[in-house]
Amino acid sequence: MLDLQKIRADFPILSQKVNGKPLVYFDNGATSQKPQVVIDAIAKYYQEINANIHRGVHTLSQLATDAYELSRGKMQHHINAKHAHEVLFTSGTTHGVNLVANGFASLLKSGDEVLVSALEHHSNIVPWQMLCERTGATLKVIPMNEKGELILSAFDQLLSEKTKIVTVNHISNALGTINPIKYIIDKAHEFGAAVFIDGAQAVPHLKPDVQALDCDFYAFSGHKMCGPTGTGILYGKEAWLNKLPPYQGGGEMIKEVTFEKTTYADLPHKFEAGTPNIAGGIVLGTAVDYMNAIGFENIQAQELALLEYGTQRLLEIEGLRIFGTSENKTSVISFNIDGIHPYDIGTIIDKLGIAVRTGHHCAQPIMNFFEIPGTIRASFSFYNTKEEVDQLIDALKNATVENCVSIFF
Repeated sequence: MLDLQKIRADFPILSQKVNGKPLVYFDNGATSQKPQVVIDAIAKYYQEINANIHRGVHTLSQLATDAYELSRGKMQHHINAKHAHEVLFTSGTTHGVNLVANGFASLLKSGDEVLVSALEHHSNIVPWQMLCERTGATLKVIPMNEKGELILSAFDQLLSEKTKIVTVNHISNALGTINPIKYIIDKAHEFGAAVFIDGAQAVPHLKPDVQALDCDFYAFSGHKMCGPTGTGILYGKEAWLNKLPPYQGGGEMIKEVTFEKTTYADLPHKFEAGTPNIAGGIVLGTAVDYMNAIGFENIQAQELALLEYGTQRLLEIEGLRIFGTSENKTSVISFNIDGIHPYDIGTIIDKLGIAVRTGHHCAQPIMNFFEIPGTIRASFSFYNTKEEVDQLIDALKNATVENCVSIFF
């Protein structure tokens, strides 16, 4: 059982007011809030050990390098990667997707196929479209059903010897659906295809075990799991990372440079060109330590309770429809209310201090499937409470068409 008041006290932003009302933050799917220990760790780095890492012989450089590589080790153990050099620091999930998609440009040819799912964020669609345009490969889509679940029978039929990579999110950012990625990984491997998992929405809620999953790549962002923005991790199996060419050229990623030929550094530095976000990488380890201290079992229990309670209370509202009704989902609820545009509702309840996300959530194909312009998305974290859910319900019940008219006209 979590001590919610103690946990909430760790997050200074949760005590502030917005538009004169106590902040109710239900936009955790976009980014999580940061505990004081993370905020302090950023300041501590710049106050005490700020220096460029690797190759420096002076004390500050060595201290910063040690802290950075210690964080890499923390991330390795957190996701259970076999080797630390399989863990690459990135600026976020989008960076990781583009790194792999760019690398596959040297491996694909006309007639090859790339499989993506209908549930993907644009960041896990567009880079693969660009890859197919460059190589002549074909992009194919695993369809979804009305509950927001992937149709696995269709996935089975799409797989063939032409399939070179399958890319799917672990959890849908727009609907909260938890995808059966272990099944997808195992089936794809039967055809020799690589599998890329977008874990951006999963890591705030669970600890992925990349060895148990047997995925070839797994990418996620730090800012969604209490870490700083501009941070992320790309896990890749050693064999695959050795097979892919470097994504960017520059300092750090080289072994030897001459005008005739350049040789590349070993993993992980081959994919880490230039000066990285040193403070961010170090403090991402601090964030993971914080979440592990709370315990992911405790996090899941709290978020599941909020999901169940929030779903029950939302369905009290006349004309409200929830999109994404899979039994296997996390603490994300996407919904609309008949007769009111999602943007209008988001604007109205913001005046009451309640932060939700409105729009297509960078998942326009999902919105097209349901033939809607967008939804209101309430995404809960372990530091949220049932009392905050009640405040959301009260605000929504007041968000009538008449309220919209009075505010905007």
